[in-house]
Amino acid sequence: MLQTNPIGLFDSGVGGTSIWKEIHALLPFENTLYLADSTNAPYGNKSAEEIIALSIKNTEFLLNKNCKMIVVACNTATTNAITVLRDKYDVPFIGIEPAIKPAAIQTKTKSIGILATKGTLSSALFHKTAGEITKDISVVEIVGEGLVPLIENGQLHTTALTELLFKYTKPMIDASIDHLVLGCSHYPYLIPKLLTILPDNVTIIDSGAAVARQTKAILEKNGLINASIKKPKLAFLSNSNKATLKMLLAEYHPDITISEMSF
Repeated sequence: MLQTNPIGLFDSGVGGTSIWKEIHALLPFENTLYLADSTNAPYGNKSAEEIIALSIKNTEFLLNKNCKMIVVACNTATTNAITVLRDKYDVPFIGIEPAIKPAAIQTKTKSIGILATKGTLSSALFHKTAGEITKDISVVEIVGEGLVPLIENGQLHTTALTELLFKYTKPMIDASIDHLVLGCSHYPYLIPKLLTILPDNVTIIDSGAAVARQTKAILEKNGLINASIKKPKLAFLSNSNKATLKMLLAEYHPDITISEMSF
């Protein structure tokens, strides 16, 4: 496998670009291919079987493009499908899970909030991980129903989005949380709005930087780091309207290519 082959990433839409940004910042010379399965977004309200099938479809698409590693840039796909993917394919996989551990370690109020999709919060992997880490603290789990479709449609500054965030954060604030864990790769795009709603003592945690560090570590371990310092190929594919991708990646134009295609 060539070191210059791209890192493949997939998500149930545009949210995983928050992960891509962290990986690109840490590994600026790596070629990347990002797959936005926006037609099937959100994954969070689908069955485990559906999520696994979509994850296999996305993985095989990326492997057919000679990707040397797959980053499952979706919490729901990771918690439901990554074990199956690792068993089925002989490439390194990087997953993304809610960063509960740092919140549980750092909390002073012994109360944390987790905002995630139904698919993540109901998964066996999430419950196993969370149960081991949060034995002695209070955890307020909230399903962010309706947030992903709004983000997918680029509606980050709408009244509808703001009203949902007030609704979902109220029980957390009432429970005196001091850490909010974002359990969906779409949700980092909500941070500016959340900062205006949450008390000043609440720390927001997402796992993007940690995923990037793990990506680098696994590439190094497997001898897959791209040693070239040529300008990388940064490609994004969507099976739906690419307007939101263009908006969220505006700071990277014209160094990226965004294409719309069926898959």
